[in-house]
Amino acid sequence: MDLQHRIEKYFSLVYRYLTIRNRSEKEIRDYLQRKNADPDIIDAIVAKLYEQKFLNDESFARGWIRSRAMFRPRGKRMLQMELQQKGIEKEIIEKVLAEENEDVPDELTQARNIIAKRVAKLQGEPRHVIYQKVGAFLGRRGYGWDIIKKAIDQTIQDENPEK
Repeated sequence: MDLQHRIEKYFSLVYRYLTIRNRSEKEIRDYLQRKNADPDIIDAIVAKLYEQKFLNDESFARGWIRSRAMFRPRGKRMLQMELQQKGIEKEIIEKVLAEENEDVPDELTQARNIIAKRVAKLQGEPRHVIYQKVGAFLGRRGYGWDIIKKAIDQTIQDENPEK
């Protein structure tokens, strides 16, 4: 099989892979390696994808954060870890996480939104039990203790305004 035919074969695989969702450069490279593509073919395909604007790690990171905020909220620490696993450079991650985005609520708002039902279920429990259970829940999702404490305090205050 000649080189051009092999490149076209891998391109069709990559285009199909990109129809599922946007990908980072690392994800594309890993995918092509799993498909046994030669390193020079991988480099050529990645360069062509950048040229065609199918690859852009910065816009991928923004989309990932926006998607997470809408469907599976995570704290900044968890988002940073996920993006690092996707092969996004640290500078890009820091830049994108620091940006203000009207589509993405701030960390405190996200945390309050996902714990409202949990705090309501624990109503009547001692305060330390609520902090322990809800705090652990938010901690597993990458929220820092300062955000966890504020979110729980504000949610409890909203539940019991007379206290």
